[in-house]
Amino acid sequence: MNSENNAKVFFLFIGDIVALYASLFITLALRYSSDFYDQFVRFHVFPFTIIFGIWVVVFYISGLYDLRRLRNNLDFLKTLALAIFINGLLATVFFYFFPFSGITPKTNLFISIAIFAFIEIFWRRLFNKFASSGEAPNRVLIIGNSKTAEEVSNLISTNPQFGYKIVSHISEEKANGESSLRAIVKERSINVVVVPRHLKHNSNFTNELYRLLSQGVEIHDLANFYELVMRKIPLADVDETWFLDHLVNRSKFYSQLKRAGEVLLAILLQIALLPFELIIALITKITSPGPALYKQIRVGKNDKEFALYKFRTMRIDAEKNGAQWSGTEDNRVTPFGKLLRRTHFDELPQLINVIKGDLSFVGPRPERPEFVTILKEKIPYYDIRHIVQPGVTGWAQINYRYGASVEDAYEKLQHEIYYIKNRSIILDLAIIIKTIRSVFINHG
Repeated sequence: MNSENNAKVFFLFIGDIVALYASLFITLALRYSSDFYDQFVRFHVFPFTIIFGIWVVVFYISGLYDLRRLRNNLDFLKTLALAIFINGLLATVFFYFFPFSGITPKTNLFISIAIFAFIEIFWRRLFNKFASSGEAPNRVLIIGNSKTAEEVSNLISTNPQFGYKIVSHISEEKANGESSLRAIVKERSINVVVVPRHLKHNSNFTNELYRLLSQGVEIHDLANFYELVMRKIPLADVDETWFLDHLVNRSKFYSQLKRAGEVLLAILLQIALLPFELIIALITKITSPGPALYKQIRVGKNDKEFALYKFRTMRIDAEKNGAQWSGTEDNRVTPFGKLLRRTHFDELPQLINVIKGDLSFVGPRPERPEFVTILKEKIPYYDIRHIVQPGVTGWAQINYRYGASVEDAYEKLQHEIYYIKNRSIILDLAIIIKTIRSVFINHG
């Protein structure tokens, strides 16, 4: 989110690494006494380092490095306990089904996991308490009473671990009085001022902001600060010039590298998963009348239409009255279709779309032409999502619930524009990992 929060996450990561190796050291000391260091170096350091690397990845997938979730509540403790349990299972599989490490540390592994669980729960609760307490280093003044400003203010107020504190929230009229703005900043020790984008076109107000800037005060426009905190773009506070300034095309090398990697991965996955897909197709045919594979027209990059492939999850007559959005409790979905949707296995045939070049693994989800026509009329800048390749999964899919209305599409578009603006290999990998989390850990 910012350098201070990145430092918090890095500190948290280092603490986890220390807890992991400390639990192993304590276990070996209990088991081997004076020979524990020799045991560590000769037999345990290499295989356990691999295991610890996997464990950290599981922690990340579980959301345990997301500052938004780091609170000492029941939900956090359940997530941490589940992640430790999964790590224990993975370690057991690693040592007993892939014994190339030369050891099968049954007792050592059990003791190490138990010690780590104790240390980790203590460390995490301590970190969460520390991150949420004390004086926030960023004291914020927000100018304006828009919905966007209210959203930012509410999120910061409920997430003190972000390192921000709203110490003043004033109207644009009050802020336009030069002396009052400077007085508020000085009186309340404010070091971050957030202003609506349009106020920067006021020359007198801009001069006042410049004076504050020279005094060490950070100046953010509301749209950028909203993006920083919320990780989406506020459609109500941007205009055409914002898109011209921020949605620059990535290099051809990036696009070509991404495309080549995705085609290779899609081919390998399609070969590996083909037997599983055949089983899904057979069960679909047996459990409900109609074809196993379903083809639906979607809108892709540059408004080009293509046929999207999915396993059928609805009754064959689901759209006898025309196209309509599907909700989470749609009675048109078959019993087996519910399972496929819950696990996202209905989307496996989209590997064919990736190979053909219709889809990327990551990007805005492609919508149906019937809905695109409606959404373009009702949502500003909706067509901007078509400047990039649509994806099997995306930033909106991992950050927002299943969409089934114009309001949902509006909210998802704010996430999609964030992705288009910030897309990179690192962000793509993060989205893929978090998609895995939604399938295996948090698909409720």
